[in-house]
Amino acid sequence: MATTFTNQASLSYNGGTVLSNVASGVMEELFTVSKAAAAESYGSGERIAYAVTVINNGTADATNLTVTDDLGAYDFDQSTVQPLTYVDGSVLYYINGVLQPTPSVSTSDGLSITGISVPAGGNATIIYAADVNEFAPLDTGSVLTNTVTADSTAKAAVSAQYQLPVSDEAQLSVIKSISPVPVTENGAVTYTIRVENSGNTAVTAADNAVISDEFTPALSGISVTLNGTALASPTDYTYDEATALFSTVAGVLTVPAATYEQDPATGAWIVTPGTAELVITGTLM
Repeated sequence: MATTFTNQASLSYNGGTVLSNVASGVMEELFTVSKAAAAESYGSGERIAYAVTVINNGTADATNLTVTDDLGAYDFDQSTVQPLTYVDGSVLYYINGVLQPTPSVSTSDGLSITGISVPAGGNATIIYAADVNEFAPLDTGSVLTNTVTADSTAKAAVSAQYQLPVSDEAQLSVIKSISPVPVTENGAVTYTIRVENSGNTAVTAADNAVISDEFTPALSGISVTLNGTALASPTDYTYDEATALFSTVAGVLTVPAATYEQDPATGAWIVTPGTAELVITGTLM
């Protein structure tokens, strides 16, 4: 980081004073460190690529630096948890853009990378990956804040923080089941389609979500419910017995956002998905 400083001189004569203009200067730190991510936001279980850059503004080479990353550590119930997990073997180390042998890596307390050198007037870049784990908050507005530090016995430590916001979006999965099993020929059958939302944002009517299905064999005389409420054709769904194509009308399906609770014993976040359940019953043709 560069620091701007100012200075002003004065001239006294014959009992008067004349001031000079204000001169400005810039003092550049000997070392600077910065961090960036390849992603704009994070979600549960995602892998994030990070890049740490150390710049040497001095006239002498710097050797044996240690670069540490706290992996987003925060205090929880008299302990410390880390919402990021370093991906083993993912470190790439460059000096002035040239790939170097892999440095020594330790994960005993966050991430520690030793043996980093930065030439005078040059830079070193370290790239690595980390997985978002169960200690990462997922509520709307959550942020992963982690601190990276470059340090050596000969140089003062420099640090930088990086903040990555959570992805505010729905995360949907679909589970389908059939009952009874087995079913007799020309018998009644029920399909249950369960939609789960593990994201922090609800699916609303404005999202125009649609469930489509092609029944094999086709069904006749179907009845449909959504979350226990009967749906009507064609206002809520359409079905063609000739083609066996079924589809809900856009906007009929909504799915609430997940809820999140932090385990008071471990600090891990427990996700309870929002759900919607579509039940279709008919007779095999």
